[in-house]
Amino acid sequence: MKPVLPRWAGPLAVKAAVFITVMCCALAALLGVLVHVSVTNQTVGQARAQALSRLGDATEAYEAGDTLLPGAGVDPEGLPASLRSLAASGRRGTIVSRHRGRPTMWAAGPVAGHRALAVEVDYSQQSRTIAGLDNSILWSSGLAIGATVLVGVFAVTRVTRRLHATARVARRISAGDLDARVDDPLTKDPSRPQDEVAAVAAALDTMASTLQSKLLSEQRFTADVAHELRTPLTGLHAAAELLPPGRPTELVRDRVAALRTLTEDLLEISRLDTGRERLDVGTEELGALARRVVRASGTDTEVRIVRGARVETDRRRLERVLGNLVANAHKHGRAPVVLTVDGAVVTVRDRGEGYPGYLVAHGPQRFRTEGGATGHGLGLTIALGQAEVLGARLVFANAVDGGAVATLVLPVVPPSAQKNDESPRL
Repeated sequence: MKPVLPRWAGPLAVKAAVFITVMCCALAALLGVLVHVSVTNQTVGQARAQALSRLGDATEAYEAGDTLLPGAGVDPEGLPASLRSLAASGRRGTIVSRHRGRPTMWAAGPVAGHRALAVEVDYSQQSRTIAGLDNSILWSSGLAIGATVLVGVFAVTRVTRRLHATARVARRISAGDLDARVDDPLTKDPSRPQDEVAAVAAALDTMASTLQSKLLSEQRFTADVAHELRTPLTGLHAAAELLPPGRPTELVRDRVAALRTLTEDLLEISRLDTGRERLDVGTEELGALARRVVRASGTDTEVRIVRGARVETDRRRLERVLGNLVANAHKHGRAPVVLTVDGAVVTVRDRGEGYPGYLVAHGPQRFRTEGGATGHGLGLTIALGQAEVLGARLVFANAVDGGAVATLVLPVVPPSAQKNDESPRL
């Protein structure tokens, strides 16, 4: 089973800091061990040579019958048993042990009678030297690790800040802000070496510029086509009105009206695409406005007022949104169609087969329909665009028990504004 890491372990700076710390600790431990072993071997070697030299002098004095110097003796007290056994077997050797509370270097060799002649050399100074060296290694390693981690984290943080800025711009672009750019400093100066983050930022800026230019071209094309169609359509409509009554005339007039509606929808979408729409805001009673929309639609739509509310909105645009939702429910769904007002939330539900999967996941797309449905996909696109202009949120979903549900959430008028609006005017 793959271990689950905590959430704080995700950022690149944390991973880099952990990696740098582990590598510094490993390097410091390796260097510390090498220095410790080298210095210890040198110090012990010098102390062993001194002890063996004194053991040679003591052996000559013992064999000559002279008095032994201080620190030398036969089978002295405190001689380690292992060294005593080694000397008794006829060999010479040294060992470091504690004697009388201090480090001592012992050297011993055989004498007559399977006894051991030993000398002791004070090893305190060498022991303190090694201990001081170990402390110095620990402190210097800690300082070096700390400084390296700080410098490494600082360097990595500069990179992660640029990556976070690039990610923020990518999210803004995905949200529809095609003017967003990273503008990484390294991309502005070609003479400076470019790193991978600068390459990603430059690619993202290029992608955004290309996407923006393509969308602007499509928007201009849509607006130009709609404008160019208005003049011939006006003439065609006037000509259709002059035709004699009859079934063919009705068909012509119906198709001309449909084409005019499509042209007006395209013009409205082009205006919404420019993002320059201005609101004519007023305070509206949502329940009464919903009833007017249903009456104007001429459809058999039930209106349910669960809880009334007053909203600050552009009446014409809100009527356009609700009218398109009601018309879409009757055109592509099945009765009964219910429009429900619950505070500042308006839902339009039908009992049809529901919205297509792409629409629920990604929203309406112009000129895209599925399942043999008729239409151009412009009604819901306009509803969504006008809702965004109103500062409202329009969500499309499918009910569990069947049917499509469109939910419009509007901003509510603050209580103070409601009181001021309801106050008598003189």
